[in-house]
Amino acid sequence: MLCSAAAADLPLPGTAAHVTGWLCIEHPGAWGRDVIGDEVLGPEITAELAARASAAKVRPTLIRRPGRNEFTGVRTVLLVSSRPEGSWCERFEITDLRQLFDIDLHLVDGPAPGIGVRVHDPLVLVCAHGKRDQCCALFGRPIAAALAAENPGRVWEASHTGGHRFAPAVVLLPSGLTYGRVDISAAESLLSAADTGEVSLTGLRGRSCYPPIAQLAEVTVREQIRTPADELTVHLDPAPTHDPTVAGAAIVTHRDGRRWRVTARTVPATPRQASCAAAPKPATYLELVASEELPPTT
Repeated sequence: MLCSAAAADLPLPGTAAHVTGWLCIEHPGAWGRDVIGDEVLGPEITAELAARASAAKVRPTLIRRPGRNEFTGVRTVLLVSSRPEGSWCERFEITDLRQLFDIDLHLVDGPAPGIGVRVHDPLVLVCAHGKRDQCCALFGRPIAAALAAENPGRVWEASHTGGHRFAPAVVLLPSGLTYGRVDISAAESLLSAADTGEVSLTGLRGRSCYPPIAQLAEVTVREQIRTPADELTVHLDPAPTHDPTVAGAAIVTHRDGRRWRVTARTVPATPRQASCAAAPKPATYLELVASEELPPTT
């Protein structure tokens, strides 16, 4: 059984990979199972890049244009900050992978540095990493091809973005909004919504800048009220819950002062494979316990 079929009953909210910074490197050739561990970019580059990315808490990701592309010697590089407020994306072109070391990856923690060309339109990453899991190649590549045909230059096939069991897996940059189980129509809708500053709810797993409970909380509130993408912020509630079944809570704040406290619990699921080649293992998912509107801030 494909892992995406085995996970078809698992809820999507709260499943996005927790990523606040991205370094996307164009690599038209074959990808190994692990973009860093398999030394796809060469051993001299890989070790140093892995250390720098880890220190800056940036996710290195390989990207390529949908379809067959000859390598011209020029690579596009995207440096992306997916912070809750002030997200940005800048684009570079390099001819030597060692030029990656000229980029200070810690810049993702601040405002757009202006060292590359600012990208204003949302970009789309579609996981198509077949060496990591066949579901991503099988279901992701058609989505990427269809989107790219209508949105040239804005859509990239990407290496593992997290959660191949939810394939097709799509990430919007720079927002970090992450989606799963989308078809072509849903993919077109999520990009159209992003172009107008809105958020499509179909297949929404969460925003990558937040941990799982905060992701679930944001999705829950968005299902209650329709509001533009940048109107909500979320932070974990440090107050104890006194309920052993509750995994935690998060406070969602609207720009107009409205607030919600959302609590969730971790629920065990029937063991199943996490990837197509893996044996079944225990699985869990987040379940909404309550969503309570709080007195607004003034």
